[in-house]
Amino acid sequence: MLVENAAKAEVKAFTTPDEVREFPKGRLELVKVGGATVGRGIFEPGWRWSTSVQPLANTPSCEAPHFQYHVSGVLRVRMDDGSEFDCKPGDVSLLPSGHDAWTVGDEPAVVVDFQGMIDYATSRHSHG
Repeated sequence: MLVENAAKAEVKAFTTPDEVREFPKGRLELVKVGGATVGRGIFEPGWRWSTSVQPLANTPSCEAPHFQYHVSGVLRVRMDDGSEFDCKPGDVSLLPSGHDAWTVGDEPAVVVDFQGMIDYATSRHSHG
């Protein structure tokens, strides 16, 4: 995922992302560092993957795997097998393909994702 033998140090900031993708009740900010793409997802209260991003992805559930750090807010995840859990600030989660997620409460859920965001909220490769 990360380039171990990077030729030079790099520092990027989400305040000046390389790309921003907006979708209903949320946005994704992407930075490219050392050959990797890191995404910060901001999901406003009322956001849910199945209503906000599914129309863009056109898949039954989110097919993008995620390896993410939860900065703030609460994100509830329901896997396709029916298991359901909350991800809270300070948590690190690994979510395989096949899930739905939504913001719980009145605070935005903010996550930093180290995997799975390159095609997120696009119609490319049908990823969710």
